[in-house]
Amino acid sequence: MLCIYSVYVSYMEKNMGIVNIDDELHDQVRKATVVSCRSINAQAAFWIKVGMLCEMNPSLSFNEIVARELKAAGVVPQPVKVAAI
Repeated sequence: MLCIYSVYVSYMEKNMGIVNIDDELHDQVRKATVVSCRSINAQAAFWIKVGMLCEMNPSLSFNEIVARELKAAGVVPQPVKVAAI
């Protein structure tokens, strides 16, 4: 039996809409929330945004896109401190 889940997705922090996804994709989104510490809606919105950015910038890697978006948001990289053994 195929079930369709509705996921509320905020886009650009202003508009709200409903996106219908099948149960297999919903299960993958739910599992990813555990790793990413995001809500189901936030995880779906993240994947939608990254997918859109990947399609718009096919020559960039995922890491390059994330770095570009973090920089645009004003996130400043901090040096990694390695604990002494």
